[in-house]
Parts: sequence; C-alpha cells; structure tokens
Amino acid sequence: MVQDRYLSECADNKLDKTVSNVVKLLKQRNWKIASAESCTGGLISEIITSVAGASSVFELGICTYSNRMKHKFLDVPEDLLEKYGAVSSQTAEAMVKGLHEKSGADVCISVTGIAGPDGGTELTPVGTVYIGFWFNGKCFVRLPELWKLDDKSRKNIRLSAVKYALETVEKLLSEDS
Repeated sequence: MVQDRYLSECADNKLDKTVSNVVKLLKQRNWKIASAESCTGGLISEIITSVAGASSVFELGICTYSNRMKHKFLDVPEDLLEKYGAVSSQTAEAMVKGLHEKSGADVCISVTGIAGPDGGTELTPVGTVYIGFWFNGKCFVRLPELWKLDDKSRKNIRLSAVKYALETVEKLLSEDS
C-alpha cells in the first residue's frame, strides 16, 4: 500500500493496517481528518492518501515548517512561539486548534519536534516530538518518548511519530464507536 520509496524502506504491515483501519473507521462515521505537520514534513498526509478511498475522509494536510508559517496559516500566536518555542506542547496544541478552526475536520493531528540529527539539547534531545490531537471536541497533546528509540535516525524518528499519531487516532476511533 505505501508506495513511496522512503516509506517502503521504513514501513511495515502494521502501519498499513493501522492507516487502512483509520480510513475505514472515519468513513463509517462520515468524519474528516486533517493534519498540520512540521518535523514529519507531510508524511501523515502521504500515508493517509496512500489508502484508496481516502479522498472521502482526508480534508487537509499542511506542512508549516517555519514559525512564520505556523503563525500565518494556523494562527499560532507569535508570543507563544517566542515564549515556548516551536518544539513545545503549547505550540502543538495551538497548531491543532488552528488546524481545526481552519479545516473544520472532526479529527485533527499536529506534529512539531526535533527529528535530528542536529538541533537537540540536553533538555530537548533529538526525538522530542509533540503530537497534538483534536478529537470529538477535545484537544490534547502527547509526547511519545522517541528520544529513547534505539534507531534515532531522522527517518526513524519521523516515521515513528507518524505511527504513534495514527495508532492513537485508531485507538480513539475504536474506543469511541
């Protein structure tokens, strides 16, 4: 299912099954999904749209890599970015709220973090990735501990963030049915 060479090098059957199930569960509810990505660079959009029929559920995918674009397209306040930085739970939350406001999607995902190999610090190591969720009127942010991965390559951190995000959405859709 996953066609892209980058993804096929990393993807596994579990991710294919997860994303197919997410699309199926969204179709059953007649719900839409949208993503706002920074460090994952559009991988969530790419993986969702690799599923046949995803056009009936996929509303919007936007890559706001710079702070300026997070502010311009998602209304992330500039003072919030200055105070907390792009890699923070506050920014992930503002991104997902802005995405929901712009898209109206029932399920929204935002991702911001440090995929490496550079850019990490002792307090914010490579693999620090915040994932925001808007689901059924509720907003929350998760911090998977990707800095603990054995393979801390940029490719693996990005794909692991996508897997975490889609597995979380699958779990929410399955529990809430």
